[in-house]
Amino acid sequence: MSAPERIPPRGVTTAGPAFSDLLARGELTVRGRIQDASNAALYCTVAHEGREAACVYKPVAGERPLWDFPDGTLAQREVAAYAVSEATGWGLVPPTVLRDGPYGEGMCQLWIEASAEDGLLALVDAEEPEPGWKAIGLADVGEGRTALLVHADDERLRRLAVLDAVVNNADRKGGHLLTTDTGHLYGIDHGVTFNAENKLRTLLWGWAGEPLTPDAVEALQRLRTALEPAGELTGVLAGLITPAETDATRARVDALLASGRHPEPGGDWPAIPWPPV
Repeated sequence: MSAPERIPPRGVTTAGPAFSDLLARGELTVRGRIQDASNAALYCTVAHEGREAACVYKPVAGERPLWDFPDGTLAQREVAAYAVSEATGWGLVPPTVLRDGPYGEGMCQLWIEASAEDGLLALVDAEEPEPGWKAIGLADVGEGRTALLVHADDERLRRLAVLDAVVNNADRKGGHLLTTDTGHLYGIDHGVTFNAENKLRTLLWGWAGEPLTPDAVEALQRLRTALEPAGELTGVLAGLITPAETDATRARVDALLASGRHPEPGGDWPAIPWPPV
């Protein structure tokens, strides 16, 4: 018997449906546990008809209850974030499906091998960021000292900031940013998204209040069409989040288009996740 074809985890934005089919239909084999995950996250392989890829499987049974999100809904929210990402045309979230597995229903996402050095975040001993960087805020570095936490003024990150505003991401940390060796940026860990209340909490505040790029406006217009009551995305989200959460998503898209600007932090919710990385 020949070995299965090993599919490289890069360039997947051009073959999202094929990867989604493999993730949904393939035989899922658990290889180990990702130890630093807050909920059960298992490193697996998935194989089907001579094709194989690495993936992450997060069973609903391994989700820890949260006070502000309904129990047993984080996997569905991860899949919903992928659906919204695909509707923008940006391919910012790895292919993600909801399926049955060895420990019950859960989300299954293509494993992305990140490059060793992405250069997207830094701590600097300065009061203002240098050109090419955006300030996030001051961080405690010990012994009573602080440093300025900055992120790159990078179009890939800027797109992700827009996506996070749409899906109301309550936990965009530095460790959730993965850059491949081809330079493609992915965001992962979207379990705490789509809350009907404003919970945006992210490191990507560098463009707060600045005008949206024409590229972002076009993506938001595509989303608005897809989120019409009879729109394709609305139908997909109906099986993943509540009608109120879909309405809130539509309202966030409308608000972004009306203002034409990146959102600014509100005062009712911590603006930056902790720990930030």
